[in-house]
Amino acid sequence: MGVADRFLSLIVEAAILLFEYIGVGVIIFAGVLGIVNYVRREPLTRLKLAKGMAMGLEFKLGSEILRTVVVREFSEILIVGAIILLRAALTFLIHWEIKNEEAATGEQLKEP
Repeated sequence: MGVADRFLSLIVEAAILLFEYIGVGVIIFAGVLGIVNYVRREPLTRLKLAKGMAMGLEFKLGSEILRTVVVREFSEILIVGAIILLRAALTFLIHWEIKNEEAATGEQLKEP
């Protein structure tokens, strides 16, 4: 059982790092794109930036969920749980912002 446990831990740790790096990359890419769109005065800048941040946070949330597989102590579970709650709250707020921004943008596009 020790070999299987160690193998699972290695796979999970690699997946956690992969998801973390992808999440950070997506957030950085969305931020740079947001700066470029802001300079160009594109009207959908906020919406595109919020969608990029939401996608990056989804990857980071996935890494935290995977982290629960390798947690060994109760104090670590509490820390990971708090991080998951914080990231879930951020994701919820960003999705709420996206919904409001899409509604506002839709109304602006309908006006003559």
